[in-house]
Amino acid sequence: MHYRTLGRTGLQVSEVGFGAWAIGGPSRLGSVEVGWGEVDDAMSLRAIQAAYDAGVTFFDTADAYGAGRSEVLLGKALKSKRDRVVIATKVGNRTTAAGEWVKDFSKQWIAEAIEASLTRLGTDYVDLYQLHSGTDTAQYRDETFEALNALKAAGKIRHFGVSVGLCAHGPWVIRNTEADTIQVVYNMLEREAEAELLSLAQERGVGVIARVPLASGFLSGKFTTDTRFAANDHRSRTYPPEKIRQMVGQVVKLGFLTEGKSKTLAQAAVQYCLSHPAVSVVIPGAKTPEQARANAAASDGVLLTAAEVARVRAVLAQG
Repeated sequence: MHYRTLGRTGLQVSEVGFGAWAIGGPSRLGSVEVGWGEVDDAMSLRAIQAAYDAGVTFFDTADAYGAGRSEVLLGKALKSKRDRVVIATKVGNRTTAAGEWVKDFSKQWIAEAIEASLTRLGTDYVDLYQLHSGTDTAQYRDETFEALNALKAAGKIRHFGVSVGLCAHGPWVIRNTEADTIQVVYNMLEREAEAELLSLAQERGVGVIARVPLASGFLSGKFTTDTRFAANDHRSRTYPPEKIRQMVGQVVKLGFLTEGKSKTLAQAAVQYCLSHPAVSVVIPGAKTPEQARANAAASDGVLLTAAEVARVRAVLAQG
């Protein structure tokens, strides 16, 4: 495993982290399914341990993942390793008493939510606290950052960042907030961050956390045009049949990345993200120990060459 500095935080993190969204299992915000289908908690705990054993030190979760289930699992698995890992969680999504999904970055909610997250994680601080996928830049208010700075002063969080919902919000966040890190969707099929966000983050010393590096599993190469997702998997909503056909068609063009090599397409996908110097850590998800070990193995010191990166962009640009 290789390690990088997480922007101006100074934190040293494994360049391949552990994305803990999937281990939260089925979950809803309001009436909307936001989980990844059924999971086995014992298997999830083994996956976290396998990641740690492979050198992973960065673990990313959120209070909304499984309505706290993901945080509980990470807390249990990492309790004896707390001083050797970096834990990042998020705030900003909740279901109201009326059953409505709302974005809430208010000072009051942040103060309440951090206490609940700390309890579930079994720790008295988190290394990185992130605002979770705002849908409008107007949601990032002065009181929001006052609340985060207060938590930092109290020692309950070490650093704070923003996990942007839309990549287009990223440059605004970097220019107009005190965020130490920015988390953004970035993978071979979704490369909007390359236009401005990544270079701007690097220029400003903002650490970049690349999420969904496997394009929700499509860049594993295991899906076909006939793939359908379970009703309690958010992909049943976010990937209708026509989108699945499009994604699979694009993935087929990337076979050259594994020809004559021992790496898998998923590992090549992680390495594509790591090939950009602005990226501090990539956070593929894992439900099993095998997946966790395979993800970690992408950090082998051999990134995609400039020619391979250029070819990826060229073949995908053909539509």
